[in-house]
Amino acid sequence: MNDNTNIEIRRSSRKTLAIEITKDANVIVRAPYAMPTLQIKRFVEEKSDWINSHIAKMRERQKERQEYPVVTKEELHKLAEEACVEIPRRAAYFASIVGVSYGKITIRRQRTRWGSCSSKGNLNFNCLLMLAPPEVLDYVVVHELCHRKEMNHSAKFWREVEKVLPDYRSRRQWLKENGSRLIGDRDLK
Repeated sequence: MNDNTNIEIRRSSRKTLAIEITKDANVIVRAPYAMPTLQIKRFVEEKSDWINSHIAKMRERQKERQEYPVVTKEELHKLAEEACVEIPRRAAYFASIVGVSYGKITIRRQRTRWGSCSSKGNLNFNCLLMLAPPEVLDYVVVHELCHRKEMNHSAKFWREVEKVLPDYRSRRQWLKENGSRLIGDRDLK
């Protein structure tokens, strides 16, 4: 492990040891109150490869976050306004192709989701979708509309998505590879 790695030990009433790498690439070791410091240090040494690899991942994410500018409240408001027009238009278009109806559409700034579908048929979408390529926006819309047929992620559900978007896997992959840069670590200025 790197000698300049700062490790913070936080003791609590827990029974086991745990290691956390924060988004700022700091190391936090959570330990029971009564555990000897020497035992904690041995544990950290044993896990040094894991710690180093995760620190490297977090530093890479830090670089990626710097590539995407911070969204101001005004820009977020504009994205939401744009989404309130574009997403319902796309939903109406694809609903007829999927063969479903839906309730109301809500646009929000969500921290963990691109979209969701309630059991009542209401659809929710993240306004940050407006930062994604149009084909990715369409994928999320179709994904949520297909939940009107299948409220799960079964093979049957994915067949429904594929009927409308035969290339949905590449669109989904784009979200997996790039989505966290758009959604996960954005702070507002």
